[in-house]
Amino acid sequence: MIKRTAVAVWRGDLKGGSGSLELGSGAFSGKYSFTSRFEDGVGTNPEELIGAAHAGCFSMALSGELSKAGYTVEEINTEAIVSMEKGEAGFSITGIKLITKARVKDIEMETFAKFASGAKENCPVSRALTGVKVYLEAHLLK
Repeated sequence: MIKRTAVAVWRGDLKGGSGSLELGSGAFSGKYSFTSRFEDGVGTNPEELIGAAHAGCFSMALSGELSKAGYTVEEINTEAIVSMEKGEAGFSITGIKLITKARVKDIEMETFAKFASGAKENCPVSRALTGVKVYLEAHLLK
């Protein structure tokens, strides 16, 4: 079993406090606050990190499946847009849109779209986020 870790530390009350996030690998650490999460303040936020995880997982899954099928992948660039809205129960992530642009040799758009759809459904982060609607926009670059 593979285990990955991250640590979050929060100090103070919700609106006036601040926190820090750190990946167990040491590859990233960052500050976060009420304003970086719910407004346009400086720093990161959990939703942004979920987006990074999802984009990274999707890109790797898509590359793996295309390579396994014999295609040559030059580049996959995926942006994840995580939407959050306030409802009666508080804030919720309401959707994630993956926008992927790829350079893959000798593949038609229809075939590429099938592989992209499969990666969207089957990457481990997508499976972990089954309670969130995930949208996909796939572009094949020449």
